[in-house]
Amino acid sequence: MSDTLDAFRIETRAWLEANCPAEMRTPVARDSDVCWGGRNAKLSGPQRAWLDAMGAKGWTVPEWPAAYGGGGLSKDEAKVLASEMRRLGARSPLSSFGIWMLGPALLKYGSEAQKLEHLPKIARGEIRWCQGYSEPGAGSDLASLRTSAVLDGDEYVVNGQKVWTSYADKADWIFCLVRTHPDAPKHLGISFLLFDMASPGVTTSPIRLISGASPFCQTFFDDVRVPAANLMGEAGKGWDIAKYLLTHEREMIGAMDFSAGGRDSVSQIAARTIGLDGEVLGDPILRTDIVRHEIDAWAFGLTMERVKDQAKAGQGVGALSSMLKYYGTELNKQRQELLMSVGGSDSLQWEGDDGDQSRSWLRSRANSIEGGTSEINLNIIAKRVLQLPGA
Repeated sequence: MSDTLDAFRIETRAWLEANCPAEMRTPVARDSDVCWGGRNAKLSGPQRAWLDAMGAKGWTVPEWPAAYGGGGLSKDEAKVLASEMRRLGARSPLSSFGIWMLGPALLKYGSEAQKLEHLPKIARGEIRWCQGYSEPGAGSDLASLRTSAVLDGDEYVVNGQKVWTSYADKADWIFCLVRTHPDAPKHLGISFLLFDMASPGVTTSPIRLISGASPFCQTFFDDVRVPAANLMGEAGKGWDIAKYLLTHEREMIGAMDFSAGGRDSVSQIAARTIGLDGEVLGDPILRTDIVRHEIDAWAFGLTMERVKDQAKAGQGVGALSSMLKYYGTELNKQRQELLMSVGGSDSLQWEGDDGDQSRSWLRSRANSIEGGTSEINLNIIAKRVLQLPGA
C-alpha cells in the first residue's frame, strides 16, 4: 500500500506542478481571489485554467465517484492530494455550497437521475447553489418554516420568503426547505426541493452588513412553479435531509478558515507585515497569543482529520459537527482579533483593499450565528456529545 501511495504522490506532485498556474500558488488576499463558479462567473485566466484542469481531473471533489464528476480517490489518496496542494501553496480551485452541503445530501438521498444531473455540474463549477433554509420567523427554530409548496399536477407551486440566503443574488439554483403538508406536525410536513433561481417568481434583495458587504439576501417566491421531479427524497420527509445537510454545513463553517489552500498563518502575516523584530511583534503577550492560537489551530486541524476518518469509516459525524462549528468559528474570530492587533492602526482603514482586514474582522462576528448559533450548538454538545445530566 505504501509503495502505491508513494507512486501516487509522485504522479500527483508532477501533475500539480505542471497544471497549477503560478498565480494560483499565492495566498488568497481578497474576495475576488475565491472561485465560486456558476453560470455567470467572472474568472481570471489563471482561475479558469485551474478550475478547468482540476474539474476535468475530478479533483475538485476527489472522493466523489467518477460517475458523478469526482476523482474516485480513496481516503488516503485524497489526503496525499491535499498535502501536495498545501506543499505547493495551491489555492482551492472551487468554493461551493454544492460541494460542501448539497453534494453529500444528494449522494445519500438523491435519485440516480438527480445525481447524474447535478453532481457533475457541481464538480466542474458550472452551477452555483444557495441554501433556502432560514425565514423571518424560522431561524434557530427552523422547523417552524412557512414557505409553502402545493402540488399542482406534475409541478409544485412555491410561495414564501427566505432570509439570510447567502449569495442568493449570484446563485444559479437553490436547495430549499418547503412545507408540503401543512396539517402534519411541523417536523414531518417539510420537503426538500431543488430549483432554478431564474424561475419566474423568484426575486432577491441583498442585505447590507456592518462589514459593508452584502453576501446575504432576502429571497421571495411568488407562485414559483417547480417540476415535481425536483423533489429530493420523499415528500414530507425533508427534515431528515435538512438535519443531515446541517451537519455538513456546520463542519464546513467550522473548517472553512483552517482548510483554505494558500492561506498564510497569523505569524507569517505578522512577520511579513511588521518584521520579526518589530516593536509590536516584540510584545511578549501578543507573541504568546499568536503561538497559542496557532497551536490551537493545528490541534483543531488534527481533530478535523480524525472526525473525517470516523465519517469515512461509517461512524458518521452527527452531533460532533456542532463541536467543530463552535470551536472553528471561535478560532476564526480569534484569528481576526490577532490580525487587527498585528496591523495596529493600519487595520482600522476602511476604503478599498486597505480595508479588507477591518471588514474581515467585522464579518467574523457572524460566524457565531450562521449555521446555528453558538448557543444552539453548545446545547447540542451538552446533550448529545457530553450527555450531561439535565442538559
